[in-house]
Parts: sequence; structure tokens; C-alpha cells
Amino acid sequence: MLHAMRIVDFEPRHAEAWKALNEAWIGRHFAIEPSDREVLDDPVGKVIGIGGVVLMAEDAEGEAIGCAGLKPVAAQQGGGLEVIKMTVSEAARGSGLGRALMQACIDRATAMGARRLYLETNSALGPALGLYRAMGFEDLPAQATPYQRCDVWMQRPLP
Repeated sequence: MLHAMRIVDFEPRHAEAWKALNEAWIGRHFAIEPSDREVLDDPVGKVIGIGGVVLMAEDAEGEAIGCAGLKPVAAQQGGGLEVIKMTVSEAARGSGLGRALMQACIDRATAMGARRLYLETNSALGPALGLYRAMGFEDLPAQATPYQRCDVWMQRPLP
């Protein structure tokens, strides 16, 4: 199934899919918070416009089936890029797309000169945690976060 997928940079045509994909996973497990709403409603202004990237995964028909963002982290908070809003549609789960999206994040962040990737997540998201650890992320002590649901903080050094 993975061979028919491609990962592309966000375009305005992806705006509704970006929002819908993320609302689906967040709403399934948690409440959507004001910090979510900001980046879901305005990925160009709140991510891309500040030096970040939004990646969209598409199937063979061009339908968005996954996404991930890379948002700059302030130097006083460790620098690098934060992996945000990474998700795969229900239909694409188990296809390897999550791993492909994370590898695309690692590759893009490295190309952008970032020294590390950072992420915030929740201990209830077992498959996601397994993927992050398998891809070189290590746990950090608690950090300041705008998300009430966050109880796991991780980073991965980049070359």
C-alpha cells in the first residue's frame, strides 16, 4: 500500500484535510484545545510563516491520508524543530505511513539545519510512542507546554 503514497509540501488545497485529519485523532482521544485550534485553522500563518513546514501524505488518487508539521522551537526552549500534528487516517493505519512521515520529518529537519527534533505527546498513545522510540526519540523531563493532555516530552538529536 505504501508504494502508492507520496509526501508533499502543504498547499492551500490541503487546508481542510489538515484540519479534518487532526480533529479526528485529537477528538477521538482528547479535547481540542485553543493551541490546537490555532495551528489547525491557520497552518500557513502559525507554522509555515514562522519558518516551519507542513507535510501532507497523499494516496494514489491525491487524497490526503496523513500529515505532520515541523514548527521552530525557540532557542531558550532548546531550539530545533517540533514535530506537531502528526497523524495518519484510520484507513492508512498499519501501512507504514506513520514511519514514512516521521522519516520525512527527520530528513526535512536535517536539510533545514535543525540540530534536534522535539515533540510532546500523551502516554495513552502507545503506537505513536513506540514509533517515536523506534526512530530514535528519547524521553525528556517535563517541559512547559500549552497542552493540558501532554504528559510525555521527547527529543531526537539530528546530525
